[in-house]
Amino acid sequence: MLTLPTLSSRNFDRLSRLITGECGIRMPESKKTMVQGRLQKRVRMLKIGSLAEYCDYLFSPEGMKVELPNMIDAIATNKTEFFREPAHFDYLVETAIPELMKDSGAGLRAPLRFWSAGCSSGEEPYTLAMLLSEFEEKQEGFRYSIFATDISNKAIDAARLAVYSADKAAPVSFELKKKYLLRSKDSDRGLVRIVPALRSRVRFQRLNFADDYTVEKMDVIFCRNVLIYFDREVQKNFIERFCRFLRPGGYLFIGHSETLNGMEVPLKQAASAIYRKQ
Repeated sequence: MLTLPTLSSRNFDRLSRLITGECGIRMPESKKTMVQGRLQKRVRMLKIGSLAEYCDYLFSPEGMKVELPNMIDAIATNKTEFFREPAHFDYLVETAIPELMKDSGAGLRAPLRFWSAGCSSGEEPYTLAMLLSEFEEKQEGFRYSIFATDISNKAIDAARLAVYSADKAAPVSFELKKKYLLRSKDSDRGLVRIVPALRSRVRFQRLNFADDYTVEKMDVIFCRNVLIYFDREVQKNFIERFCRFLRPGGYLFIGHSETLNGMEVPLKQAASAIYRKQ
């Protein structure tokens, strides 16, 4: 049986410190097997002899410039789906948007601004775009914009392409599929693509939460199932930054497995995993 090369404790420690330093993601010893498996793909792609040689290359001046973004792409977990945690989307359309329109005229005086933070391959922002386009048809004068970011270049490229397997589109209702999804001419491929009109409503950009970044003021921020990859202090730093970019009365949606309990931030819980800026 072929035995794959293993990642030494020394090199795992080096990688762990680098990943945490570059993007804040914690890498405990329990993640070693995962890191090893994902980096072996890079070893094969680059035709490098071993994981040890790969680490030597990565930490070289050339590797830090050329390979570091690819390493982060390989390590980043990009799990998402259309209409994930559907109660959030129900609350958004039935409660959050009407409240924002009533309180500040958001969506009427100016476009209602959404940020999908940690958008992965695009399913979340395109879900938002479908629902907001439906809302726009029914509400005269309503306008919206969607900004979507992820740390992974590979994920952003996939999101811009907006091609998905038909299985991944299963959570999308039949009515929305008819309006917003195009089927591949080759039915055997089982692929669908978001229609151009909807793709044009989402602006994608690579963004690392650990960097010193600035974004425009937002009415709604979705950052769901992202915080779980960071320790509590880093989570708090990220949430404080989100609050600075969230307009008064704006909403922050996080994952149902995440909590802001104990954080001194200007947010009040409005519903399960939904917070509103005071």
